[in-house]
Amino acid sequence: MSAIRTVCVFCGSRRGRDSVFADAARELGRALARAGLRIIYGGGEVGLMGILAEAALGAGGEVVGVIPEQLLEREVAKRDLHRLVVTQSMFARKAWMIQKADAFIALPGGFGTLDELLEVLTLKQLGYHHKPIVLLEVNGFWQPCLALFDRIMELGFAPADNRHLYRVARDLGAVMAALGRDGAAPS
Repeated sequence: MSAIRTVCVFCGSRRGRDSVFADAARELGRALARAGLRIIYGGGEVGLMGILAEAALGAGGEVVGVIPEQLLEREVAKRDLHRLVVTQSMFARKAWMIQKADAFIALPGGFGTLDELLEVLTLKQLGYHHKPIVLLEVNGFWQPCLALFDRIMELGFAPADNRHLYRVARDLGAVMAALGRDGAAPS
């Protein structure tokens, strides 16, 4: 695995009903910033996206947002980033983030987060990239999705060895290990 310098984080544009999700986004943003990793994310000021970005910026991190023009017009973009990339579409947004990232982390989120995760998993399955993909397990969020992945493999719609495509991290130490870093960054 080559050195990881830029991490793309997929996460919700909403906070979710449990404060544990916001806490996880905040802690991840701080940890990545303190580890000296550049963060690419969806560019939003709202939800877990905004919490992640604000925490990373507060910890001295470099944060790049990537937002489609249509969402920029809805005024949900975070403007105080190091860079805000505006794309023509959601497709172009994903392509930019996938190309520029060295690794991917998925926090809880909605359909967009799931779409982004499945895109990078599929591209890795097909050999278009070999970048780490980490699902940060928060409060059992990913368990139904992981059960579906197991079912897909069990029924023969994907090879059983596809479990190597992603890692599930239950804490920040496991996230950092998956990124080739020793433990969580210091507080």
